[in-house]
This record gives sequence, C-alpha cells and structure tokens, in this order.
Amino acid sequence: MDPALSLTGTLLRPMTTAVSILPEQQLAVLNAAYRQAVARRRLRVLVGAAIFAAALLLAAIGAEVNLRTLFTYFGNFLSYFDRIFTLENGQRVWTDAGEWFWGWRKWLRMLGETLLISYVGTLIGATLAFCLNFFAAENTSPAPWLGFVVRRLLEFARTVPGIVFALIFVIAFGLGPMAGVLAIAIHSTGALGKLLSEIVENADMKPVEGIRSTGASWLSCMRFAIVPQVTAGYASYALLRFEINVREASVMGFVGAGGIGQELVVAIRKFYYSDVSAILLTIIVTVFIIDISTGWLRGRLFGREART
Repeated sequence: MDPALSLTGTLLRPMTTAVSILPEQQLAVLNAAYRQAVARRRLRVLVGAAIFAAALLLAAIGAEVNLRTLFTYFGNFLSYFDRIFTLENGQRVWTDAGEWFWGWRKWLRMLGETLLISYVGTLIGATLAFCLNFFAAENTSPAPWLGFVVRRLLEFARTVPGIVFALIFVIAFGLGPMAGVLAIAIHSTGALGKLLSEIVENADMKPVEGIRSTGASWLSCMRFAIVPQVTAGYASYALLRFEINVREASVMGFVGAGGIGQELVVAIRKFYYSDVSAILLTIIVTVFIIDISTGWLRGRLFGREART
C-alpha cells in the first residue's frame, strides 16, 4: 500500500491537513449539482440582460430615440469637431497658438469671474447648509415638524436645476454675476444640506447625551458634541462642491449669469469655431487643475481616504 494513504482511504500530505478522496458516485452527484447551480446562475443573468434590453428599448421608443437619425447625422457631429479645430485660414489650430488663443486676456478675465462666482456661491451655500443640516437630521432636529419642513426646503433647492435658478435671477436682477452667485448658492445649499445631514445622522450620540445631562442647551450640544465629529466631512464635501460649481458656473453663462460661459455661447452662436475650442480647452484645463488641487488639499487635511 502506498505509504501516503491511510487505512481510511485519505491522502496524507506530510505536515499538512488530510484531503478526503470521495467515491466517484458521490463526486458525480456533486459535479452535477455544481453544473446545475452554474446553469441557473447563467439563466438568471441572461433573463436579467433580456429584461434590461427590453426596458431600454421601450424607454428609447418612449423618448423617441431614433438610431437611424443618429447614424445618418453622426457625420455632422464629427465635422463640427473638425471645424472647431480649424482656423479661418484653413490650418489646424495647434499650428498657430497665437491666432488660436488671440483673446486669452479677455477669456482669463472672464474665467476669473467664473471662479469668483463659484467661490462666493459655494461659500454662501456651505454656510447655509451648515446652519440647516442640524434641523434636517433626524437625530438632532429639535422637533419632527421642523425637520420635515427643512428637508423639503433642501429638496426644493437641489431639485430645481441651477441654470433654472440662474435664468430666474437674470430676469429679476438683470445680466451679470449676481444671478450666478445666487443660483449656485441656493443649489449648493440643497445639495450640501442633504450630505451634511447624513453625516450628522451617522454621528455618535453618546457625547450629546453626556453634554445634555449637564443641562446644556441644544445649541451647546451641537457645538461641543456633533461639530467636532463632522468637521472633516463638512470641509471635504465643501471642497468637492466648489469643484462641481466651477463647471456649473461655466454653463450658467449661457443664460447671461456672468463668467466665461457668456463668451462661449457667443462664440457658438456666431460660429467662431476656433474660439469655441480655445474657450473649451481653457475651461477643461482649469477644471483639471482645481480637481487635482482640491484632491491634494483633502488628502493633506483629512488623509488619503478623503480623496475618494
């Protein structure tokens, strides 16, 4: 008999655990069960994919998505990109950077205006969200009815698109950065208020109970028990929101709310093709820089995990 086999029919590996050798009939049963389980899983995946495809097709029909139109006019989409990378003299834009970025001084000035709109709007929105999120969180709201009202206000502020707010404020206050600041401030209040209230709802309430047992007021409980736990999350979300608002402010210029978006929509409407690509490239590079900078800052302030 093989010395590696024991009397019980098990394979003994030196200095390792024993591995049982099952009879062929039992192995066949197990293999059949395994193949059935795999077949059932594949069937579920196929059925799920078929349901998803059917739902997608129905949604496309309901939304009047015409693939024939898409493929017929797809060349227009490609030709537009060809035109925006071509100068008036027929050469490619990168062959003459001076001609391509002829208005860089004006564009940088308007880009600076966009950044200021984003910064002021984010600061106002973050401040309002900080004040309101304690009332919206279920574990810190002084009264259920107050929490309900504040949550509905925050939902309204973040549900209405920022560009719609910008259009309303342009009609009310006229063209200029003020409309953009107010629109970004309101939308940021709704978005940050929701995020910050969720952070508060996950906070440890034991410090609150300890401070409350001393007879401290609700405001003192928030100040000394909740705020120290959530400050890092607050700042991280505010930085992320600033990055988002830079893109929002660029789009709001389309309705006259100030910033470089106004110059971009003028270039699009007047068919200044090379100007469109130059302005878009300026915005994209700026967003890249802000993304990298805020990610680095969050990593330095709150650790590597805050970058994700």
